[in-house]
Amino acid sequence: MLGRAVLPCAFVLFALCASAAPALAYLPPPLAGLNHDVRTLARHVPGAIALDVLDLDTGLNAGFNARKSMPAASTIKLPVMVAVFEQLAMGRFDLYRRVTLEAEDKDAGSGDLCDAPDGSAYPVSELLDKMIDVSDNTATNMLIRLVGRRRINLEMERLGLVTTHLSGDVRTDAWSIRATLRTSPADLVRLLSLMARGELVDQWSSNEMIAILEADQYNTLLPQPLPADILIAHKTGSFFDTLNDAGIVYASDAPYVIAVMTTALQSQNLGRQFIHRISRLAYSDELRLARWREENPSFGNSPDLTYWTGATP
Repeated sequence: MLGRAVLPCAFVLFALCASAAPALAYLPPPLAGLNHDVRTLARHVPGAIALDVLDLDTGLNAGFNARKSMPAASTIKLPVMVAVFEQLAMGRFDLYRRVTLEAEDKDAGSGDLCDAPDGSAYPVSELLDKMIDVSDNTATNMLIRLVGRRRINLEMERLGLVTTHLSGDVRTDAWSIRATLRTSPADLVRLLSLMARGELVDQWSSNEMIAILEADQYNTLLPQPLPADILIAHKTGSFFDTLNDAGIVYASDAPYVIAVMTTALQSQNLGRQFIHRISRLAYSDELRLARWREENPSFGNSPDLTYWTGATP
């Protein structure tokens, strides 16, 4: 799927021009309401909850336990993908480099590469697509081996991520995977916001990663409550008591990044309902924020707003 058409021109212009957050001692009313509502909802879910919502136009956040270290599940594939693109940019290998499947790469938790014969070879481009779009764990382990866990962890540290860490491969049959693969909503939102602005590795890499994330085939969490015409570039993750989803939502003139992580759930259905409610709230309050900013121009609309909305200056 690499090389496919990426974001429309307006999205690219937005990403290049997004402004930094103004130094305010308060949140605009729509974001203040979102901040209150997500915290109230989170406190009533029996389980461990963490989430972060970042408005891309203003850089303002709403959330709950955003920096809490949580089991990453398959959202750890975002950092793996970033590290692969960093190595591509450095010329260590290219998208056509073929990686040979070894027996120790195999994990049956998700994807079908685990059923392929040892010694089969796949290009990096195909492994990236399989890792993200069908969440293939074996493809993930092959890419981790190609790049190296140490290099992935160092790259995440360099990018300012404080809770993201891989201390092993993806082994879904081991309880220790909860400690092996860790991240937080704040870390995932940082990666995705850099990506949305075209600053993660470089503009081309950011656009290619977004294109891969837009093709995610598991769309029952954050995308489910959104209008069908809303683009979302996202990655899910799950265990039997854990549901996570993190993505960039291109909501009209109110683009935002969101990451919701849930674990120690009594049932996955509780996590699914919670993520749906948060996704609906974030979308509606982001639209309200866009209208509020139009009514309060002194708040500091970003200079790219005319590109994003198509309005005439």
